Amino acid sequence: MDPARIFGKGMAFPPRVGPDGRIAWSSGEPNIHESIRLILSTEPGERLRLPAFGAGLRRFLFEPNNLATHTLIRQAITESLKRWEPRIQVESVEVEADPREAEVAIATLTYRLVATQAQERIAVAVGVRG
Repeated sequence: MDPARIFGKGMAFPPRVGPDGRIAWSSGEPNIHESIRLILSTEPGERLRLPAFGAGLRRFLFEPNNLATHTLIRQAITESLKRWEPRIQVESVEVEADPREAEVAIATLTYRLVATQAQERIAVAVGVRG
């Protein structure tokens, strides 16, 4: 079955030009991964027609890299993905300090694709004060 029919299709993120000289599109599971990264890297207010869109993770840039901040990051990720990405079901979000960089917290997301129930996992770096 066509992945675009199951998971949808959208403009590739980051935006780029395809080999045919037109704007590149993505479909299937890559489109979902791109969507997740787009949601998590967008600050509310950045999109003109969707001012509430995004997770707002940059607000943690000057927060300490501790359990309280990790809890807030986990909540922001979970709530934003629940609101903006209906093709997945978030199972868990684990946030911990990056052992190599004091100014980074690593958020590891485990989720299921609603259409197929396949489990996926991605990790995202979130800048913090350290």
